[in-house]
Amino acid sequence: MGEPQDKFDNMAKLELENFEEFRTLEGKQFPAGDWLTVTQEMINDFAKATMDFQWIHIDVEKAEKHSPFKKPVAHGFMSVSLLSKLLSDSIHVKSTKMGVNYGLNKVRFPNPVLVDSRLRLTGGVQKIEEYGQTGLKITWNCIVEIEGTDKPACAAEFISLMFE
Repeated sequence: MGEPQDKFDNMAKLELENFEEFRTLEGKQFPAGDWLTVTQEMINDFAKATMDFQWIHIDVEKAEKHSPFKKPVAHGFMSVSLLSKLLSDSIHVKSTKMGVNYGLNKVRFPNPVLVDSRLRLTGGVQKIEEYGQTGLKITWNCIVEIEGTDKPACAAEFISLMFE
């Protein structure tokens, strides 16, 4: 087994001091995050928040009988809405005072997320740009993996802002 390429390889969560250190991630992969289990309660709460009550998400008995998946599936948009949480679980820049979502360039949902599936984030920092006097605009390449499957739940080019 060889040496890691740099100090950011093979770590569970990146802890970075400041934006100067964070900028060294541009063009690099970040470590895979921890697994997160998607529960029926999470799916139901998302349905309430978005008012999307399609039976495939919230009706367990009907899903078991009529769905090709034989159990409820999470909303596709639930996967993308987890990006902020999954990123913050993977990378922490100590000097950051505030972070906000800026937008998405590309989003795909290649595979359904069945209830009780486990998800984790992999990906990289595509681009880092200056934003105002104290901010950065970051373009992330995000893949939300589903444990035990080849196709991801979500592939997205996600943009966020961070301020020192």
